Amino acid sequence: MSPHGNAAWYFLHRHLAEGRGDRLAFQDPHRRLTYAALAARATSFAGALLAAGIGRERRIALVLLDTVDFPIAFWGALAAGVVPVPVNTLLTPEQTAYVLADSRAEALVVSTPLAAPLRPLLAQMPTLRQVILATPDGSPAPPAAAREVGWDDFLGTDAGIHPREPVAVSPDEVAFWLYSSGSTGLPKGARHVHSSLRATADTYGAQVLGIEPDDVVYSAAKLFFAYGLGNAMTFPMAVGASAVLLPDRPTPEAVLTTLARFQPSIFAGVPTLYASLLAHPDIGPGAGSARLRRCISAGEALPEPVGRRWDAAVGVEILDGLGSTEMLHIFISNIPGAVRYGTTGRPVPGYQARIVDPDGADVADGSAGELIVRGPSAAEGYWNQRDKSRRTFRGEWTHTGDTYIREPDGSYRYQGRADDMLKVGGIWVSPFEVEAALLAHPAVQEAAVVGQQDADGLTKPKAFLVLRDAFAGTSADVLREELKAEVQHRIGVWKYPRWIEIVASLPKTATGKIQRYKLREDGA
Repeated sequence: MSPHGNAAWYFLHRHLAEGRGDRLAFQDPHRRLTYAALAARATSFAGALLAAGIGRERRIALVLLDTVDFPIAFWGALAAGVVPVPVNTLLTPEQTAYVLADSRAEALVVSTPLAAPLRPLLAQMPTLRQVILATPDGSPAPPAAAREVGWDDFLGTDAGIHPREPVAVSPDEVAFWLYSSGSTGLPKGARHVHSSLRATADTYGAQVLGIEPDDVVYSAAKLFFAYGLGNAMTFPMAVGASAVLLPDRPTPEAVLTTLARFQPSIFAGVPTLYASLLAHPDIGPGAGSARLRRCISAGEALPEPVGRRWDAAVGVEILDGLGSTEMLHIFISNIPGAVRYGTTGRPVPGYQARIVDPDGADVADGSAGELIVRGPSAAEGYWNQRDKSRRTFRGEWTHTGDTYIREPDGSYRYQGRADDMLKVGGIWVSPFEVEAALLAHPAVQEAAVVGQQDADGLTKPKAFLVLRDAFAGTSADVLREELKAEVQHRIGVWKYPRWIEIVASLPKTATGKIQRYKLREDGA
């Protein structure tokens, strides 16, 4: 085996060997790191893990806000052969404790604002040997409980034993875990191998995104999310580019401020954020960045009206794509210059997709079925979830649970999650199609459609809407009738929502996906 099989060599140490150590790698609101500085800090982190007795294939959890400390810990762990487990920073303390216990993490790196609620739960974890406190601004973090150590103090414990280069591994060795969002149940730990990171960079990063060394990337999607990990680490680090990290919540105000301050050339968001940005009074050409040349979206299908409005207001098209925690990043996408809003595009070079019926047979173009995909970045499986691994990873094919149709030109059009589809009058109806029709109305900022039974026990669509501020005073009854007529005109008389409820906000996961199951549970 060779150290070149270790993803840390390709994405980090290779740049030093090839003379790019002085290039900027990361910047957050308080700090900047060149590739050389990142390599030095990551190497110290690797040595500190070894000095602490946290050996190869052991797990270390990262409950970190997006700052320059995240790549130090992630690549340092990989270089030592330790398995980093990024954790959603918006989980409840109990959910975070579940991930820590399930992964049997021996160490935890946690941002200080997130540490206090976790302390009572951490005390009950016998496998946890070390808690490393990192402050978002890089200031000293004094320990406040047993087993805790400050970030700088921990890096200083490497005692000079750190390896000169990453440990030699097989490209097929497990490198890191990512937990699913757990929007309909407990999160599942997907185990990814070292070669998967480069696979996403060589496919989507190079052949769709077209990232270049002089690009600056800002991803509003966070690093703990598979989508954000690729956007802000894998893709820029594959070519020696740089990324902007924001530890704060990506509110429209914070995002626009970041775009204006750092002038990124590539921006990555999710559909709900794009919709919120369009409602902001300061949105305009470039969204505040004169260098903006590429926008991408994933995490949930991008409604056609949102894409078209963004294109018109900002002047940069959005490349909508589909990825998953299980596949690590986007495997179906629109491509620059050939965007078809309302579709997810076509398979990314290196990936193959099929749409199948419940028996696994391919369906005809225009017919709905489950989307399955195969490609080089599929996870090895779920940790301690044998039955779910067997259902999701079947040979070379990963079953996504998404319902799609393929159009005659080869484009894929999202219909919804398999368990979200509605049968109305004996005909399948896609909630996403109804939502897109509602979003075409200028009053609607966000929409979610679920099924509800009428007085006869028959399922019909019900819509939950968030209105744009300019329409806050509009008569709700008049607007409801107008929207129902709009949907009937656009997509069919049987598809319109029989009930429309106007709400202040929609329930979402931390990654921005609308939690339709919560709307159903609340009496939808």
